[in-house]
Amino acid sequence: MLSQDLNLYVILLSGLGLFALSVYLFVSSVFTNNADADALAWASGDEPNKSDSSFINYSRPLVHNFTLQHAQRIKSQNYRKKVEKRILTAGLSRTINVDEYIGLQILWGIMFPIVFVVLNFALQLGYPYWAAGAIGAFGIVFPGLYCNQQKKMRYTSVIVELPFFIDLLALCTEAGLDFVGGIERIVEKAEDDSVLANEFRTVLKDIKIGSSRADALRGMVARLDMSEITSFIAVVVDSDSTGASISQVLKDQSEQMRLERFVRAEKAGAEATQKMLIPMMVFILPAVFIMVFSPVILQFFYGGK
Repeated sequence: MLSQDLNLYVILLSGLGLFALSVYLFVSSVFTNNADADALAWASGDEPNKSDSSFINYSRPLVHNFTLQHAQRIKSQNYRKKVEKRILTAGLSRTINVDEYIGLQILWGIMFPIVFVVLNFALQLGYPYWAAGAIGAFGIVFPGLYCNQQKKMRYTSVIVELPFFIDLLALCTEAGLDFVGGIERIVEKAEDDSVLANEFRTVLKDIKIGSSRADALRGMVARLDMSEITSFIAVVVDSDSTGASISQVLKDQSEQMRLERFVRAEKAGAEATQKMLIPMMVFILPAVFIMVFSPVILQFFYGGK
């Protein structure tokens, strides 16, 4: 009897605590002095684009109402710079900012597991408590995983398009256009979903608003964070400063890029051959052994009967 009263007392306190937490979050979200508007102070003043991830789109209202103001209180400059670089190299600068990134981690990595544990205990739902830890771990690592996935997709797209773009730039410069004019001519004909074309469009915008060509190209290096782009831009900037022929430099870079792509294809083929050994040893070889040796084994046990 005493244990039942104690359980009811604990459940009552848990319910009151959850109610108090809900009231606090609601009041703090109302009286935050437009904290979410300050946190979404984008460079151009426009609202962020819709994310390709439906999970982020559904979570964004909860982040703005409950965790964005708490994300702003995290002042670690090293962590914020790390998150900012991760967002930048993933091409998500117009989709999510640093505060939303941290807010997602707080929402699904801390707040939701706490609410899950409280509700599970107060309502006696019977779910295992380790599920809260699994949800929290997923919530903390999900933004980073999503950024890494987007970065890999951008890398693949750029690697495929880069030799072709360099060839077109070489043709444009040989036809009499300068480097910037060649970029303008190429991006006019490129598709809207081309990652490399969009990056060159950003370079042109930076040049038009006053940045030097070298600084605009270095900004492209920072956004893509790829060794191939880094070496290409370094050669272009160096040829610009030394006065070398840009068309010949572009031709040499195109040949080098194609050679590197051929080497990567050979490496991928060799790795695929090695990876094929695993399913062969696990699935194919046992089936072959059964087909070959099963008659012998049956003959040995049953003596041909």
